[in-house]
Amino acid sequence: MNEKKRTPIHWRISRWLVAAVVLFIVLFVFVAGVIRDNIGRRMPIKWGVTFSETYAKELGLDWKQVFVATLDELGVKNYRIAVPWDQVEPKDGVYDWSDVDWMLDQAAQRNAKVILAIGRRTPRWPECHIPDWAATIGLSNQNAKLMDLLRAEVGHFKNRSDVAAWQVENEPLLDIFGVCPPGDAKLLGEETKLVKTLDPSRPVVVTDSGELSFWVRTGLDADVLGISMYRVTWNKWFGYLYYPITPAFYREKAAALYPIVKKVIVTELQAEPWPANQTPLATTPLSEQYKTMTIQHFRDNVEFARRVGFPEVYLWGVEWWYWIREKGDASFWNEARGLFAGN
Repeated sequence: MNEKKRTPIHWRISRWLVAAVVLFIVLFVFVAGVIRDNIGRRMPIKWGVTFSETYAKELGLDWKQVFVATLDELGVKNYRIAVPWDQVEPKDGVYDWSDVDWMLDQAAQRNAKVILAIGRRTPRWPECHIPDWAATIGLSNQNAKLMDLLRAEVGHFKNRSDVAAWQVENEPLLDIFGVCPPGDAKLLGEETKLVKTLDPSRPVVVTDSGELSFWVRTGLDADVLGISMYRVTWNKWFGYLYYPITPAFYREKAAALYPIVKKVIVTELQAEPWPANQTPLATTPLSEQYKTMTIQHFRDNVEFARRVGFPEVYLWGVEWWYWIREKGDASFWNEARGLFAGN
């Protein structure tokens, strides 16, 4: 017997039924996540900051003064320090480690520990900090020089007890952000393998976007996966955008990766403004800056990270807290002081 021919109305009903089922599942997962999140998580957290000498200079600050203040006034004990390629190898094969050595010396004197972010792509815009001499030699030759850089960096710093881990590149496969060559998963694997061979005793951190990636490819190369955690961003298509994400979103992704990645940490928790059009904060009106970062945003983001429950969280924006304190708003600096006092 022939099947009864489906009419267009039948197809419309089927599509609506599928859409309703999908919507129900999405809402169920969301509500379940909200319920779990409202229970709260109060796991012990090691708090830290990311520090960039280059960024402090862009804000017109004495970067050494700022760094010492983070140690002595805020009491920071855990750092992620950027090691920009253009700073440490200004000429081919000529290395200048003096500024990074100085920061490590200061940290060691106060029993602080440091994750060193090394390679071509390190924290702060434009992400890839390529020396002028390396920008003109072609990508394949540049990649070869990048491997030489990693050998030099690990060779110079690996005997320091204050270096807790190596971060190899920064969000290296996130092509939608930064002025960089296209992400290269094969090259990333070669970089992490090289660093692990040069120093088997320390973990290798690989970072990824907390919101815009599934973490799978970066997780394969990581002993520790570091993620960013942003609540409010800006882009040219939508303007200011709030991510309607609960803490369970991050936990569930981490659980899905286990045992490929046994440890996930937050290497970049939003704690400074996200200006429109990548405008430098030093020239952005405070009224605009407060659209994405007020003291309440700061507190909410810290509480959000607590509820996610990952064991380490590095806040993003310590240089800005100092800068805006100099402008008369000490609320962020003082709030951070209380946070690190509990470490």
